[in-house]
Amino acid sequence: MAFLDSYGLIIVFSLTIIVSYFFNLYAKKSGVPAVLMLIGLGIIIHYGLLLFGEKSLDLARPLEVLGVVGLILIVLEAALDLRLQKEKAALIIKSFLVALLGLGGTVYLSAFSLSYFLHIEFLNALLYTIPLSVLSSAIILPSIDDLGEDKREFMIYESTFSDIIGIVGFYSVLTMLGSSSSEGVYGEVFGNLALTVIFSVIISYILIYIFQNIKGHVKLFLLISILLLLYAVGKMFHLSSLIIILIFGIILNNYKLFFKGVLGKLVNMERVEDVLDDMKVITAETSFVVRTFFFILFGWSVSLISLLSFNVIGLGLLILFIIYLVRAIVLFVFNGKDIMPQLFLAPRGLITILLFFAIPKELAVEADFQGVLLFIILVSCLVMSWSLMQQKKKLAQIEEYEEGGFLGEEDSTIEVGEN
Repeated sequence: MAFLDSYGLIIVFSLTIIVSYFFNLYAKKSGVPAVLMLIGLGIIIHYGLLLFGEKSLDLARPLEVLGVVGLILIVLEAALDLRLQKEKAALIIKSFLVALLGLGGTVYLSAFSLSYFLHIEFLNALLYTIPLSVLSSAIILPSIDDLGEDKREFMIYESTFSDIIGIVGFYSVLTMLGSSSSEGVYGEVFGNLALTVIFSVIISYILIYIFQNIKGHVKLFLLISILLLLYAVGKMFHLSSLIIILIFGIILNNYKLFFKGVLGKLVNMERVEDVLDDMKVITAETSFVVRTFFFILFGWSVSLISLLSFNVIGLGLLILFIIYLVRAIVLFVFNGKDIMPQLFLAPRGLITILLFFAIPKELAVEADFQGVLLFIILVSCLVMSWSLMQQKKKLAQIEEYEEGGFLGEEDSTIEVGEN
């Protein structure tokens, strides 16, 4: 884009943030996920530039970097919303089991289908089906304001657990494909998990203790930078780095629960509360910016021609059928008949894309899986949009009925008084 100078880039950056903000406003009113509009904007930009003779750009590296940062911020944002209370223990356990069984069932059936139709090894098929089985908290969390409190909290927990389980499972399978001993792999995976949890708890206490005593307005981005550094270093040592972010967010948001007795003397509750409030604001704002550019660049990088393949459509519909079938069964087992609209709130997004791009080239399959990826992301988001719009209509009808009933009673009272 040689025609853009530094001022032009500033204008583009600013306009992108403004447009994304209005996308979010429209998403809350309509139920259409802002992600769909951002991807659509990226596609329009891509083909618009091609129309003016600009060459396609290699966006793999910017997408990867934005995806990792966005993933960290999304999990941190979700963790900062989770309250650990005794009365919510059942909800937390249920959402974890739904995420685990839903993801496991979808992964297994989808991998079995891929290995049968594409004639590839089962473990190799797992590498492709795990990303497609992970719920997108990046799409779900900003879109569920209209749900009841219980259902909203359930979706927050489930999508967060789905992220964690999916990422750990993906890299475990990747390790298995590079190892000759499965027993050694299992020991390594669980050992890394245990080490990561212990390290996460210790580093969380240290960070909270240090940052409550730091004065000035720069400390929040400093804290985020340290978390990014811990994530990257943890990845280099093959740790489940996302757990570090999750545990830090949970401990910070529930500091009164974790800092008790002797530990309670180490912190100033008012200062920690200030850090928590500011952290929620800065995380939400930064996450919004990163998500905006990630999904625009993803839309910019995709090719719509890949969606015209019958193989892509057929494979995509098969996996979507498995996704909603498994989800319906698991939700019915745990919630009974009350599975709406949660059944259709199963979009795929940032983590799906991020894990897909993490598949090594030597393990790539011949099928055009990027087209399948785009097809499933678009359709699952559209299904979610339809479900949320139906939910909004239902709430509007209930509100209208209640207002009508109230006015009717008021009118009848007036008429009686007049007579």
